[in-house]
Amino acid sequence: MRLVKPKKFLGQHFLKDLDIARRIADTVDACPELPVLEVGPGMGVMTQFLVQKPRPLKVVEIDFESVAYLREHFPALEENIVEDDFLKMHLDRTFGGAPFVLTGNYPYNISSQIFFKMLEFKHLIPCCTGMIQKEVAERIAATPGSKTYGILSVLIQAWYSVEYLFTVDEHVFNPPPKVKSAVIRMTRNEVTDLGCDENLFRRVVKTTFNQRRKTLRNNIRPLLAELGIDTQAPFLQDSLFQQRPEQLSVQQFIDLTNLVDQQRPRP
Repeated sequence: MRLVKPKKFLGQHFLKDLDIARRIADTVDACPELPVLEVGPGMGVMTQFLVQKPRPLKVVEIDFESVAYLREHFPALEENIVEDDFLKMHLDRTFGGAPFVLTGNYPYNISSQIFFKMLEFKHLIPCCTGMIQKEVAERIAATPGSKTYGILSVLIQAWYSVEYLFTVDEHVFNPPPKVKSAVIRMTRNEVTDLGCDENLFRRVVKTTFNQRRKTLRNNIRPLLAELGIDTQAPFLQDSLFQQRPEQLSVQQFIDLTNLVDQQRPRP
């Protein structure tokens, strides 16, 4: 069977370097024994190393040509090749409700959506590894006070410890992307409860980063209005509201969420 032609609308950039593919596949070894779900295997450059590991493996691929290629070249995986859109999958059914490791050479155009889905199923995904756009990897791993620290940084670091593992150059792909890539690993931390309303926490984080150059006092007001809170309330004089969103740690965002929550009108 002929090679699969990369499709731009799917954000496909096929990795050619076998050494890098092996190194990415080996990132799952930090969470041994758990089954693995690989997203977007393409022609199986990572899959060939993952299948050698003594653990269950499933791959999910939306491209029908890639699925046909995988079925021909990895016949032992036939029943574990899932032709589907990862973003629409019911992950609680993937391994019968058991936890698993998520990995892949993720399509750049949906990498953030993949990680938001990871957060939705964090109880099933103790470890997530893989390759993404370098800029996104830097945002996820960023620390408070840096220019790259943002929504993804806070929401992911609330639940996961993040390791930026290594950078990957453009020339090892077909076609070469216009940006560098990076491999990261996210491992669930010990947090089981943020100590605040989690839905409100997400809204606070997303709202305050809408205009990151402004202070929290200005950024938070649209959300306060939605919640029926006085946008001139005295609690806004708290020193926390004088800071900009990129200056706050995860814990400070939790504290901010609780401050806002305390002001909500109660029935």
